[in-house]
Amino acid sequence: MKFGSFRARFIILSVIVCISGFSQGMLLPLISFIFENQDISATINGIHASGLYIGVLLSALFIEAPLRKYGFRPMIIIGGSIVGVSLLLFPVLDSIWLWFILRLIVGIGDNALHFSTQTWLTQSTPHHKLGRVIAFYGLFFSAGFMVGPKVSELVTIWEPLPFIVSGILTMMAWPLIFMLKGAEDARPEDTGAPVSLFNTLKNFKDVLLTSWVAFLFPMLYGVLEASLNSNFPVFAIRNDFELSEITWILPAFSLGAILLQVPIGGLGDRTGRAKLINILLLLGAGTFLLMEVFSTSFIMLLLLFILAGIFVGSMYSLGISYMTDITPRFNLPAGNLMAGIMFSLGSITGPVIGGTIISITGGAHYFTFFAGVILIIVMLNLIFMAKRKTAVQ
Repeated sequence: MKFGSFRARFIILSVIVCISGFSQGMLLPLISFIFENQDISATINGIHASGLYIGVLLSALFIEAPLRKYGFRPMIIIGGSIVGVSLLLFPVLDSIWLWFILRLIVGIGDNALHFSTQTWLTQSTPHHKLGRVIAFYGLFFSAGFMVGPKVSELVTIWEPLPFIVSGILTMMAWPLIFMLKGAEDARPEDTGAPVSLFNTLKNFKDVLLTSWVAFLFPMLYGVLEASLNSNFPVFAIRNDFELSEITWILPAFSLGAILLQVPIGGLGDRTGRAKLINILLLLGAGTFLLMEVFSTSFIMLLLLFILAGIFVGSMYSLGISYMTDITPRFNLPAGNLMAGIMFSLGSITGPVIGGTIISITGGAHYFTFFAGVILIIVMLNLIFMAKRKTAVQ
């Protein structure tokens, strides 16, 4: 394999993001398990889970300028190092509020890593392959995220063990970037405008005007990913599920996403993403309503989590591809950043609302919450499609 080729770049960036997905998939349920055993309320548990995504959100305001100035490789190195060191510090700084700060720092590092790899791929991928390539990229993240909850079971052996395993793997992943030839010179396309916070905010405004609907899908994925991985363990423990059962159900969502993510991405390239997204979302809403009916059955929840992953587990990668379709090429860095911001907003609000629903109702309407959010987004996408069609005519 030639390490200066697109294929080599894609493989190495995907492996790095796979390990990042693994650390996120491990961290959310792991801390939820620890806090639930310490009798910390579901609402506080949910708020605490938002720390990672607050870090992503805050860093999004300042990350475009250094990326344009220094390039992709330095940002991947910095992001990977921050995540790895922070994970290794969790067992040392054993405090609920210090852990919140560490989660926030992990979010900053994760965003630096994801934004850099994602922008690099969307910028360099031929348009006719975009959906398939981004789907593979999302598949690698989902694969890592799927394994994470099972590794969190190591907490039953020794509480620091899952943090140490995840930290070491992260510190082994990001140095792979040094294998890519020419990576030291790779940068986003020049917009011709000075790099500043003001211009970053202006780019955000421009990309929202052209592509606002595409950012709803990363937001939805954020709601689902963060709430399922932080709130569902609390819901399940209170409904007498065993820890081993929970760590089988949680990865089922990522497994579903992996099963058909690449075919779905390729189908979007051929048939158009907007209509395909609506069909998948409606099927996903129906799946979550069925979860409400079978909320006490391990087998049914396992199967329904797989189906939900098939239908809505590709929403982040589909949203990125959709955004690339309708966003001017020079504004793709801002578009990728805005996708990260909306993912973060979804990831922050999802656990808070989900935790509050569990606290107030005992989880009686937990899955209906997801179905409601999905149906609202379908209606907004239909409105955007109608306006876009009218504008073209």
